[in-house]
Amino acid sequence: MAIRKNRNAETRKPEILEGYYQVLIEKGFEGSSIGKIAQHLNLHSTLILHYFKNKDNLQRELIEFLITKYKAEHMLEFNLIEDSARRFDAMMDLIFSFKWNRTVDPGVHFGFYYKSFRDEGIRKVFKDMFRWLSDYLYNAFILFNKDSIIKVTDERKAAEYVLTLMKGLEFHAHFLNEGRPFEDFANTAKTATIAMLKNGTF
Repeated sequence: MAIRKNRNAETRKPEILEGYYQVLIEKGFEGSSIGKIAQHLNLHSTLILHYFKNKDNLQRELIEFLITKYKAEHMLEFNLIEDSARRFDAMMDLIFSFKWNRTVDPGVHFGFYYKSFRDEGIRKVFKDMFRWLSDYLYNAFILFNKDSIIKVTDERKAAEYVLTLMKGLEFHAHFLNEGRPFEDFANTAKTATIAMLKNGTF
């Protein structure tokens, strides 16, 4: 009986989290509630509370669920490329792409970013996510440095710069792009970043 219950949790919880995510996209944080999530999923509210206990737990688990979208195998498929130069180009193409930057809906992302200033639990999950991304870039830059693809003396600073710039692309798209394609500014930022990585700026 316990095994069956665990299996139900393993399938139900991701379904509920995905449903909550869709409700946030459609209605925003101010228009979402456990009742709205239940209605969207055609479930009873008590089932959501059974798995998550309260909305705070639901929010924190949703952030962790969304982080897995960044770690999904198809998003990091360039890891399979053996040639270092081609792998570097593929990685930079991906992290400056519209696809990567919209892995999570920006309204949901920045909604949780706002909440992280008031909720230490949400802030910690965000910090863990950005540390994972920073560490991923840091380790990649060490390897690219050894293969003479880039010329970096401080891989950590380079990783944090690239990560900060990546997140700034969404700010630019939302406030400054004036209807131009996302790729216009993103490609300029990518070209400038690659130049800095290769000429020893960091």
